Amino acid sequence: MQPTGAPHPPDLNLLRTFLAVYRSGSFTGAAQLLGLSQPTVTTQMRALERQTGRELFQRLPRGVAPTAVADELAARVAPGLDLLAAATGADSAPGGPPDPVHLAGPAEFLCTCALPALAPLVADGIRLRVATGLTDALLDGLRAGRHDLVVATTRPRGRTLSAVPLVDEEFVLVASPAWAERLREPLAAEGPAVLHPVPLVTYAEDLPIARRYWRHVFGRRLSCPAAVTVPDLRGVKAAVLAGAGFSVLPRYLCADELARGDLVSLHEPDDPPINTSFLVQRPGVPGNPNVTRVRDHLLHAARAW
Repeated sequence: MQPTGAPHPPDLNLLRTFLAVYRSGSFTGAAQLLGLSQPTVTTQMRALERQTGRELFQRLPRGVAPTAVADELAARVAPGLDLLAAATGADSAPGGPPDPVHLAGPAEFLCTCALPALAPLVADGIRLRVATGLTDALLDGLRAGRHDLVVATTRPRGRTLSAVPLVDEEFVLVASPAWAERLREPLAAEGPAVLHPVPLVTYAEDLPIARRYWRHVFGRRLSCPAAVTVPDLRGVKAAVLAGAGFSVLPRYLCADELARGDLVSLHEPDDPPINTSFLVQRPGVPGNPNVTRVRDHLLHAARAW
């Protein structure tokens, strides 16, 4: 028996509506997903906020943003609600299109490798919703149910997520042909110090990829500052192609340019630095069978990357 004065657990319908708002980012989007009116969704969220005694969403000019309380609630209820929806067949509208698969990962890898590989599945009727970002934030979204699959640049810790190796990324020190003609022989003869006066194009101010390359290949600390920072490796590649300087890129991103001679590898170490990416999902059988199809297709396609 419920003790007198104890809070009642939220109604399942309120939690379903909450999860739809959380995943769609707006009351209007949730209403469309659930076949409800927007005022009904608003009323239900107000009721849930009264029951929990906490604000769940911050109203924005466009849509809503979840609070930390909403993040925690979504992480708790999403797995159970997804399983319940799968068991009752309530995960998609009868006769309607199948639910989309929510895939997330680094923008460069998804656009260069994953999305072209998944084109046959899209042609076969699978729908995709793609998000990009940094691994830690995407894994938090996966735990909360905003994503079905995440390509992560590190293996997640703990047992709340299931990860399998997807692909090994090899890093290459590259420059345009004009810079390479000036640098390759001095680099081989004198070492990496000859690169210090040359503009360095990199992903971020703290030089994460370049620092790792210097430590792994040259056994020393990289001391030159960045001339250009671009938070997208495709932008880094574009700047280097145009002759802005040199950089370190994953080979998958510049393999075509290297083959054509538009970019030149400045150094070919016997043991290049490698980073393993992982395909991550929540444990258990997904409620949407297309999640498994996308997962298996990516793992198969990765053998050729």
